Amino acid sequence: MSAIDPTAHLTAEQIEELGRELDAIRDEVIAGRGEKDAAYIRKVISAQRKLELVSRGVLLFSIFPPAWLIGTAGLSVAKIMDNMEIGHNILHGQWDWMRDPKIHSTTWEWDHVSPADQWKHSHNELHHTYTNVIGKDNDLGYGIMRVDEDQKWHPFHLGQPLWNFINACFFEYGIAAYDLELGKNLHKRRRKNPEFRARAKAVGRKIRKQVLKDYVIHPLLSGPSFLPTLAATFTANLVRNIWTHSVIMCGHFPEGVQVFERRSIKGETRGQWYLRQMMGSANISGSKAMHFMTGNLSHQIEHHLFPDLPSNRYAEVAVKVRALFEKYELEYVTGPLPKQVFSAWHKVFRLSLPNKKPKVKTPDREQELVAA
Repeated sequence: MSAIDPTAHLTAEQIEELGRELDAIRDEVIAGRGEKDAAYIRKVISAQRKLELVSRGVLLFSIFPPAWLIGTAGLSVAKIMDNMEIGHNILHGQWDWMRDPKIHSTTWEWDHVSPADQWKHSHNELHHTYTNVIGKDNDLGYGIMRVDEDQKWHPFHLGQPLWNFINACFFEYGIAAYDLELGKNLHKRRRKNPEFRARAKAVGRKIRKQVLKDYVIHPLLSGPSFLPTLAATFTANLVRNIWTHSVIMCGHFPEGVQVFERRSIKGETRGQWYLRQMMGSANISGSKAMHFMTGNLSHQIEHHLFPDLPSNRYAEVAVKVRALFEKYELEYVTGPLPKQVFSAWHKVFRLSLPNKKPKVKTPDREQELVAA
């Protein structure tokens, strides 16, 4: 919640016109979806599966250092591909139009401890609806960090750089925890809720499945290379988690990205929703390889505007979206990965400390921020 509203110069009519122009971009892509797009996602899935198979095959001989390095690197990339360009985007329904039951948001399960259906609820339904709205968007600060100067500071926030680093290392477990809304359900009475217990059991089953696959079955298949394969799998998961966390941090947390009050979305129009996505997201600039390895979430602004469009179309959409930013005199927050990572972490550290000059708040404002 910037002290100066970067959208204050826009009239209500301009905001709705912006919404219509963005709708036109979306409609154009939807009308142009076809076999070329379908071939793309099938090719990516095939490549990922082959890479994982070859990498796990190499790790059968991971007792030898060169095999360990090659197998670990390949498995790390395969896991990133599975989560980012494949799983995340399929579960968004980006490929449902193909009517392929094997590549559909209702049937896909990914290499992740969070069950797909729970992730879709917390991510697709909550995060993308309430993007960067304090108290409504669980992805904003992952429920463990202070994300705005107007939020009341507590000594607990001094540790948020550490909490954020730990969350990065074990990110898939962090996602599973706030998909469960674990923080608010730790109370004994809530833990007895049948719906929560059912969801918790589903997470437990998924964790057991992932642990059995990664840390028991595949290492055992390696025989004498059991321990090196175990270490390789742990390393690949660690690399995948840190990479995913970094990409998401760069898309939602750098300086210049706006956060919003809950009362600001009351009666929100289509145009206003679009505008919030534009101001609440940031991009990562880079090569085609960079965009691919981020699952095209390096085009985070475009993804938040059009979460159900095929990810391979975001690059072409970005040109038109950026032109609209310029037309309406809005800041298109973007930069190379190192810059965005530094900016996001700088913000984490800055907000871990109390404000030097606290802002004056109305009683209603104070109550809302404390509740958040």
